Amino acid sequence: MLNRFAPLVPLALVTLLFGCASHPQQVVEQQKPQQQSQAKFVAAQSASVYEEELATEKELADFSGSKPYQLPVLADSILERGMSLIGTRYRFGGTSEAGFDCSGFIGYLFREEAGMNLPRSTREMINVNAPLVARNNLKPGDLLFFSTNGRGRVSHAGIYLGDNQFIHSSSRRSGGVRVDNLGDSYWSKTFIEAKRALAMAPTTVTASK
Repeated sequence: MLNRFAPLVPLALVTLLFGCASHPQQVVEQQKPQQQSQAKFVAAQSASVYEEELATEKELADFSGSKPYQLPVLADSILERGMSLIGTRYRFGGTSEAGFDCSGFIGYLFREEAGMNLPRSTREMINVNAPLVARNNLKPGDLLFFSTNGRGRVSHAGIYLGDNQFIHSSSRRSGGVRVDNLGDSYWSKTFIEAKRALAMAPTTVTASK
C-alpha cells in the first residue's frame, strides 16, 4: 500500500524554500588528484565509524522487543493522513490543521495516527531514543532531520515517504505542507540523519484496508 504514494509525488518540485529552509547557492571547487585521494580516504574512514553506530535490521527488531507494533501499518496510516494535508499553510508554532511548522506537522501525525507524543521542537525530536537509520536503509515513516541554517545544527524535519521522497511543512513561501525529493542537491547537502521513531510506538494499529 505504501508504494501507491510514489505516483502521487510530483517529481518536479524544485521550488526555492524559505522560512523553515532556505536554499544557499552551492559552490563546488575542483580538487587536485592528490586532494581527491585524501578526501576519499577521510570520507571512507568517517563512513566506517558512522556505519558502526547505525542500527542493523536485527537491532531494529530487537529494539522493539516483544512490543506488538506494526511499522508498515502505522507508517501507512501516518503518510495517508499526511498526504491528505498537502497544501495546509505553514504557521510558525502551528500544531493543528489550521497551520503547521515542521515539527508541529510531524508531532500532529504521530499523535493522531500512532498515539505517540514526540518532543515539540526539532532539537528535542532528533534526540529521541529511537534507532538511527542509514540513508540507504530508509523506510516509510522514518523521521528525517536537516540543518538548513548553515550552522550544522538541526533546524528542519520531515517524514520519509519512500522512493527518495519526503513530506514536510516547509515554509509560507513554498506552500506549507508539501513533498520534496531527498536527492535534490539542497536536501542532500543539508541532511543530517534519520531515526525510526515508529520503533517506539506503544500499541499496534490494526489494518482496516
